[in-house]
Amino acid sequence: MLTELETTLLGVMMMVIMLGMGASMTPRDFLIAFRKPKGILVGLLSQFAVMPFLGFLLAVALGLPPALVVGLLLIACMPGGTTSNIFAYFSKGVLALSIMMTTVSTLAAVVMVPVLLSFYGGLAGVSGEYAIPAGNVAQILVVLLVPTALGMFLRKLNANVGATVELIGSFMGVAVIVFLIATWVPRNYQLLLDTPAHVYAATISIGLIGMLFGYWVARGLGQDTSRSRTISLETGIQNGPLAVLVITLSFSVAMQQEVLLIPFLYSLFIVLTSTVITLWYRRNATREALARDAAKLGTAP
Repeated sequence: MLTELETTLLGVMMMVIMLGMGASMTPRDFLIAFRKPKGILVGLLSQFAVMPFLGFLLAVALGLPPALVVGLLLIACMPGGTTSNIFAYFSKGVLALSIMMTTVSTLAAVVMVPVLLSFYGGLAGVSGEYAIPAGNVAQILVVLLVPTALGMFLRKLNANVGATVELIGSFMGVAVIVFLIATWVPRNYQLLLDTPAHVYAATISIGLIGMLFGYWVARGLGQDTSRSRTISLETGIQNGPLAVLVITLSFSVAMQQEVLLIPFLYSLFIVLTSTVITLWYRRNATREALARDAAKLGTAP
């Protein structure tokens, strides 16, 4: 579980992250994006159709207990996090698409996350004290949209201030994961040692399989390799800190430790797995660029 101070700090950090995310966008960006919305729509399909279904399948196939089912489903239903923007950049993906997907998925999450949690939680048999009230999730997400709107206002008011806030928000996206791991792991190392292998399998698989499916869904729907890599990372990299915040504000202190296990493990392993996938994508992007250059040279008069 998190202490009251840690929960407060997490809430403040999430506000800063959302402020930075808002500062990365302007209303004009939305207008441009929605003129050619296919990439965003494909990303939303992966985010809110593929991932929750995958989380449900893993929970049922591995026979997870209710507390862990809730944690896994919550991770699966979360919108993308700002961390994905960093990995999209280093993988030579389409950064503008990554940022737009993160923003749009966060806006859509106000409706989609409560609906998906209720639907898949019911199918998985989660009820009673482990059921997260839909209103709780919606309220938290709505509150987090306030700093997002403020960030967009700052960007419009002064581009330099907006860029600085965006940079701080991106840094905070990584810092909050480090903060969660640094504060929680030392107190719960015995729990980690006692955690069964299939729980680790579920935690690692949700991100890796999500990235794999995200890539091939995008390719199957006509996206080029660069945009598909971006959608892949946006699909697999969920907003783990937001899931932790929802849990700490929805469950009693006595219940938090069990439910928090998978979100914490996910936040740890997604950084490691995303790094490996990003290096692989970056190498493929370099090969594609070299192949294009060679083709141009070969056709030059």
